Amino acid sequence: MPNYNGVWSLSTQYQYDSGWPKPDKTRAVFAGGAPDGDVVNVIQYRDLATAGNFSDFGDLTVARRTVSGASSSTRGIFFTGDAGSSPINTIDYITIASTGNASDFGDASALAGRCAGTSNSIRAVWMGGRTIGSATTKDSIEYNTIASTGNATDFGNLSAAYESHESACSNTTRAVIQGGQTGAGANIDNVEYITIGTTGNTTDFGNLSAVRRAPAGAGSVTRGLSAGGFGSGGVNIIEFITIATTGDHSDFGDLSGSSGGGGSIGTSNKTIAIFTDSVGGNYTNTIDQVTIASTGDATDFGDTTNSVNGKASLSSGHGGLG
Repeated sequence: MPNYNGVWSLSTQYQYDSGWPKPDKTRAVFAGGAPDGDVVNVIQYRDLATAGNFSDFGDLTVARRTVSGASSSTRGIFFTGDAGSSPINTIDYITIASTGNASDFGDASALAGRCAGTSNSIRAVWMGGRTIGSATTKDSIEYNTIASTGNATDFGNLSAAYESHESACSNTTRAVIQGGQTGAGANIDNVEYITIGTTGNTTDFGNLSAVRRAPAGAGSVTRGLSAGGFGSGGVNIIEFITIATTGDHSDFGDLSGSSGGGGSIGTSNKTIAIFTDSVGGNYTNTIDQVTIASTGDATDFGDTTNSVNGKASLSSGHGGLG
């Protein structure tokens, strides 16, 4: 109880601390990418409690594009990618709450980028991808235990071989991959899922509203979003699903790019999702945001430190972390 001056004792403050609202501490991190054919090793971050621009975090161990990201609440992992025509099977990690350069985590089983990455608090899963320098796409799924280090382990297979960079979302039990492109260059509308804590092949979830590759995936504990991507040119649509069910995507709204948001990436906290990468195939540093539980068009969040595509994205508070 408060004293006669209305001041709570320290013990009483601790007792009621769990009932007090706390500021969101989720940090979003982007890494790598390619401006006009070059590749960069830049890692950048932003706390998602308020809108604003990203800041420098450190560097990847190897400069690359088409790198994929996944995370727990404390550790972020960056998976494979390519350095132009050279494939990279390196896996890096960072401590999200700090800043500094990435450290080596292990290796993937194949030299391929453009994988769809997502996670719960224990496992990161990597789905599909393309062997850089060829039209060979993969149907393999691999996983890592986030708290340890080591090489990726086989999980199972997609329904077919395709790539879908950064197009996945998750809740605490299920990972969903949204759209993609086959080795023959055909965009697809496939949506499939796995149960993260097990191993095995994907199960059909439903379909996107249109065929497209490289949409951004993000979401909350209940809802998954797919934004942008390449269809017949760039597309600026945002769609959503309820992750715990199955079914086709529903319309959410539009990205801010009037020419469409092709080759997008995204991440989230429990309330907002942010998206960035390119608009109509042109590189941009603009970041959009939406409120996940609602529907509507995206609004401005801030800017990244560079204008590149093929970045990885992750956060310390996405839907897979409960």
